[in-house]
Amino acid sequence: MFMAMKDMFDLPLETKKKNVGTKTFGGYIGRSPKTPLYESLGIEYPDMPGQVQAFTDVLWPHGNPSFCQTLDSMTKVMIGLEQIIRKMVFESYGLEKYYESSIKDTETAMHFVKYDPPPNNEPAIGANPHTDGGFITVLNNNLPGLEILSRENEWLPMEPRQGTFTIFIGDALQAWSNGRLHIAKHRVIMRGKKDRYTYVMFAIPKDEAVIEAPKELVDKDHPLLFRPFKAMDFRRYSFANMYKDDLNVLESFAGIV
Repeated sequence: MFMAMKDMFDLPLETKKKNVGTKTFGGYIGRSPKTPLYESLGIEYPDMPGQVQAFTDVLWPHGNPSFCQTLDSMTKVMIGLEQIIRKMVFESYGLEKYYESSIKDTETAMHFVKYDPPPNNEPAIGANPHTDGGFITVLNNNLPGLEILSRENEWLPMEPRQGTFTIFIGDALQAWSNGRLHIAKHRVIMRGKKDRYTYVMFAIPKDEAVIEAPKELVDKDHPLLFRPFKAMDFRRYSFANMYKDDLNVLESFAGIV
């Protein structure tokens, strides 16, 4: 997959710009003053019939069946893994009855990210500290650089291991769990002289979905921590505040004081 991503990012800029999304998590995103090493492409709803083929056709009008087949297979693996993990979470709380409705309230997106090497060989930010706003994120990296903020406020490196995925709990699932699940703020620090590639699957609440903790997870020992909120409202707030490194976006938006 990583070799295929190199070919994709080596395409002309005008070709990559044809990857247009209808939402904040789709389409081509180029380098910017705040993220000068970051470039990404994205597919909205990759699990829907024809979406992977349409994405491939935009970038390779004359066809690229090998890329299309690889991406389609990887997408199915990552979405299937996310659903297994989410079902295990629900079952661990004895709340599997909510699983199917949670899946119905979910849409997916795939991102492909390239991080350039840092200038002057000095460590540099590839992705600013953030949490993911959805339910669960599944990702894979070809090189080190991903760092996780521990509960002790220490940045810890996450070394990539061949044949494995990294899983992040998102803000929406933490709110659903009434704070029982921990979300880890993470960032990317670029070092060395090699390009870094990442592909990511986001399981995201649909715009109209309302995120709220089930009554079974609220009691006198576990008072309600977050007010119910509409997913689209939270997404807009998150993007408006995405570069405020010291802000807990979920608590700021929906926390109950």
